[in-house]
Amino acid sequence: MRRYPEQIQAQSDSASNSNSSDAKASVQNERGIVPHQFLSALEPQPEYQNPESGTTALDDYYLELITYQGREFQNHSVENAIYFEPVDDDEIERLEIQHQVLSKIFDDRLIFPPVHSPSRVLDCGYGNGGWAVEVAEQHPSCEVIGVDISPHMGPDDTPENLWLQVDDLNRTFTFPPNHFDLVHSRLLASGLHRQRWPRYIRDIKRTLRPGGWVQMVEMYFNVQSDNGTITNDHALRQWSSKYARGIEDVKDPRVAMNLGNHLTSAGFINIETTLINVPLAPWPNDPRMREIGRMNGPNVHRLLGSLALYPLMKRMDMSREEFEALVAQARTEVANVSLKAYFPL
Repeated sequence: MRRYPEQIQAQSDSASNSNSSDAKASVQNERGIVPHQFLSALEPQPEYQNPESGTTALDDYYLELITYQGREFQNHSVENAIYFEPVDDDEIERLEIQHQVLSKIFDDRLIFPPVHSPSRVLDCGYGNGGWAVEVAEQHPSCEVIGVDISPHMGPDDTPENLWLQVDDLNRTFTFPPNHFDLVHSRLLASGLHRQRWPRYIRDIKRTLRPGGWVQMVEMYFNVQSDNGTITNDHALRQWSSKYARGIEDVKDPRVAMNLGNHLTSAGFINIETTLINVPLAPWPNDPRMREIGRMNGPNVHRLLGSLALYPLMKRMDMSREEFEALVAQARTEVANVSLKAYFPL
């Protein structure tokens, strides 16, 4: 069975060289954990700040939506090839399911490096805010900052110690150096430009305090089979290859396999990775993994339609009929437990 990088955590090289457990990264769960975190320091936008209320007023180009094939997208993102996924209520519901699946995979642990009492945490690509909200609630004295390109999917109510900002993570970070104890970022392969990754990780390192940690998770949306029964004739394999072709001119769909190299090149130390094959249906014999597959089914059912809609139809000129037929067959194959389908995470 081929395995891919799933979880990476690494420490700033300005940390102490002590041999204590607190100075070393450690794999927290051999069964697989998928925390993917990045530090993000973005230039403040003074024109958005309301000094009296402390709230932020967004420019119209962040708020403008377009409807394509019945789904809502952020116009700024699709026009600038930043983010091709929907930002509507259906996607919010899918992200909530996905967060529950990841929480199950992680055994409800949010932070995996030895960061016991963080004072500042950055969450890049907060999505629906699930991770950021839970960290802020568990660490009420910690300042948690979330950054995302879209304001449309964030929670309505947030803890007092959580601040959500809207900005493009493809921009150079300008948060102060040595600022954060931990950076968290999850599933950003569809949001970061492929050329941005090396500089992005260098930006992360610069904004980490001495001894700070970066925790990263990326999923490779290339469906695999645990028993090798998925072939090029299967819709799941065709969906995977077409999706990759639909974004690879501007994104790196395989970045999960290269995160360790990026971290090494940026000068991080104590780099450790964990791998996991996330089942798309309840096919594993292990009860825990079978439950993860059961929970993941509704997420994958929606993801097959939402993730690839804009890349395949708008960017690759696939017809609506062909797209719907591909997705329908892929969904049927996901439910076929004999195929033992999984995403490398």
